[in-house]
Amino acid sequence: MAKTFDQLEPRAALAEIAREFYQRGWMPGTAGNLSARVEVSVEPGFWITASGMPKGQLDATDFLLVSVRDDAVIERLRPTHKPSAETSIHRAIYRTFPQARACLHVHSVDACVSASRVPPGMTTLRLPPLEVLKGFGLWEENPQIDLPVFENWLDVPRIARDIEQRFAATPPRIDALVIRDHGITVWGETLQQAFNRVEVVEFIMTYIGRL
Repeated sequence: MAKTFDQLEPRAALAEIAREFYQRGWMPGTAGNLSARVEVSVEPGFWITASGMPKGQLDATDFLLVSVRDDAVIERLRPTHKPSAETSIHRAIYRTFPQARACLHVHSVDACVSASRVPPGMTTLRLPPLEVLKGFGLWEENPQIDLPVFENWLDVPRIARDIEQRFAATPPRIDALVIRDHGITVWGETLQQAFNRVEVVEFIMTYIGRL
């Protein structure tokens, strides 16, 4: 019987997810980053992909254990590895949503095209009421769901601050967001749930892109 990602060691699961997303064209080259929150004796932390690594070739040593509280690296498996440039976004998600155990960020053409249709100044993208939204637990007729849209600042910690501030005031109805000209970030209570939700959001982005 095939294992779910939750039955694998977190780093092994993340490496396998990265290969899957790479093959789908959602993590071209070194783009994107994946993380999984773990309980460690020192302090709350999460494993995240090392910066600049080809996502179709990761193994279990290509991750760093980073603190949820600050920028501290708790464990580094290779001395030359540095945390992903977008670590602060993952930290913002884990601090804002304590129930989140996985955070997956991918770069797809469809997400960029769909977000580009949001007029300047608008901060949400209304999603079509597609059946696949049930993947987020939305069991209602004609759900009216707005996907949060964030600006793609060169200063990544600024994006993270925007996420924390907005979600502290207004939590999103689904555990996902999109950054203009960049890609989607999705989180879940398990790795498998987060993986499934990336598939859901990318399905919707493809649908919007074909309208």
